[in-house]
Parts: sequence; C-alpha cells; structure tokens
Amino acid sequence: MSEALLSYRSPGRVNLIGDHTDYTGGLVLPMAIDRYTTISGIRTPSTIRLRSQNEPEPVEFELPISAPEKVTPSWGRYVAGVAAEMQNRARGFEGEISCTIPIGAGLSSSAALEVATALALGDTSTPVERAKLCQRAEFRSVGVPCGIMDQLTVTSGIRDHALLIDCHELTILPVRLPNDVKVVVQFIAERKLTSGGYAERVTQCNAAEEIIGPLRLANLSSLAKIADKTIFRRARHVVSENQRVRDFAAMLRTGDLKSAGKLMIESHNSLDQDFETSTPQMNAAVATAISQPGVFGARMTGGGFGGCIVILADAAANLDGWQVRAVNAASQIE
Repeated sequence: MSEALLSYRSPGRVNLIGDHTDYTGGLVLPMAIDRYTTISGIRTPSTIRLRSQNEPEPVEFELPISAPEKVTPSWGRYVAGVAAEMQNRARGFEGEISCTIPIGAGLSSSAALEVATALALGDTSTPVERAKLCQRAEFRSVGVPCGIMDQLTVTSGIRDHALLIDCHELTILPVRLPNDVKVVVQFIAERKLTSGGYAERVTQCNAAEEIIGPLRLANLSSLAKIADKTIFRRARHVVSENQRVRDFAAMLRTGDLKSAGKLMIESHNSLDQDFETSTPQMNAAVATAISQPGVFGARMTGGGFGGCIVILADAAANLDGWQVRAVNAASQIE
C-alpha cells in the first residue's frame, strides 16, 4: 500500500462527580484519561473496513449508509452510526482498531471509538459539534439515549485538568487537579446500558421535568410537587448532584480535598439510594476504598449497573486499580 498511514487516538474518560445529570442539561466534572482507542489505516474511496483487536469479526460496509442499526457485527454499529451522521462528509477508511480502555467498565470506550471514527472518516468540525455528532450516532445506531458528557470529554480533554461541563450551555471550565492527589479507578463488574435500566432513568427524569420544569433549574423545595415516590427520588438525586458538582469544583480549586472526598461519598449514596444505579458489589468496593489510609473519597462512576468506582486519594496512598492521568483530547497522532 503506497497510501499514507494515518492514526487517530481517542481517550477514555472517568467522571469524578456528576452522574445522571448530563441528559437533563446539568453539571458534570469528568476528565479524559490515559487509556485510549486508536484507529490506524489508510483512506479508501467509499469503503469502511475495520478490524478490532478486541473483536473476532471485522466490520465492513459501503458509504453512504442509511441503516447503521442493522450493521453486523454489533460493535460495528458505533462506527456505522458515525458514518451515517457524517453523511456525504464521511470518507472511506481501512485499518485496525486497538484499545486499552476496558470494555464495559464505564470508562467511555464507546465514546472513544465514536470520536476516533469521526476523525478517521475526515471530520473537521469543532470539538462541541463533533461530540454532538457522536452522541446522535450512539442513539441512532445502538439506541442508548446518552447525554453529551462522554463524547464532549473525549473531544475536549485538557492535560492535568478535570472539565466542569454545563451540559445545557455546552460550556467547559477547566479545573486543575492538585499536584498532591491521584485518581484511581477500580473495575468492579461489566455493565450493559442497553439492557433498559439507563433508558428507564432517562424516562423518569423526563417525567419529573414535565411536573416541575427543567431539573437543572430546580431546587430541593420545588420537588414537593412530585407525588410519585420513585420519580421524586430520581429528581432529588439530579438536583442535589448538580450542587455537589459546583461544590466539588470549588473544593478542588482551593485544595480542600477532605471536603471534596465527602462530596464523592454523598454522590455515591445518592446514586445508590435515590437513583438506584449502584449494586451491592459496588457499595462494598466503595466502603473498602474509603477505609484505606490516604483516601479522601470514592464513588461509583458512569451510568451504573456495574462498571467502576473512582477514588480520590493522596499521591502516596497505596491502592489497587488503575491510576489514571488527565490527558488531552482525541487527535491525529504521528
């Protein structure tokens, strides 16, 4: 092959605080992490042909594509969804996918694949527009009504910083991580967002908003209008979590890590009790983590129903798991 070899690298992400707030336009505080999906290959006229090191079957289809949800094997639907959303802007590509992001761990392996695909197929839009394109692609191709957090973190990451994202305004404020802390991720159990629990939570939040208006503008006193106990608890989590994100960002800026850690524990308890997206296994892991010397706080992270916990700890703490660093956004690499 005489064509130039092209490579595009896309990070995963971990959310420090602010889960199940993004799809109601709320606040989140994630960071892009040094675990990557990389696509390497060559341009083709109109064929997408990709092999993944993690999958037994390659994906292959012709451009343009109008039914990405029917592509087989199923992992290729993420690729096809991006191609479909790009429409006539998509260019053909043949190559290989490698991934160091654990699949099914809640570290945005799907968003990383989508964003790397968009770059490989020739997308030149802004980080925000690329994130929106990939968000639409995921819903269109695999039916997950995800918020914008995962894709926007992957397209906008900044080294050594978490990102305070307003998911309604799509504004990003970098928050520098203190030098004397480390972030550790522990994988607990594989999760599956397509099984219905995630979509059910989205529907329940929509039901709350029909009663009291946008949850991003609500306060705890306004929740009294919600009679259904389950809908009330879902809304209470979202409203309280948005405030925890604001407070957590402020604590990072001032270096008040003990208070930041307490907010993480409060967030986990809210996700467990009000939003019911934790599991006994994850609760036990959080309890074990916060009992360790040097740990400020820990919580489940991501969509829930399995996945990972994230731990904020002193740099000298001795912890099992993956220590992750905040890194820059997805890009072409040499």
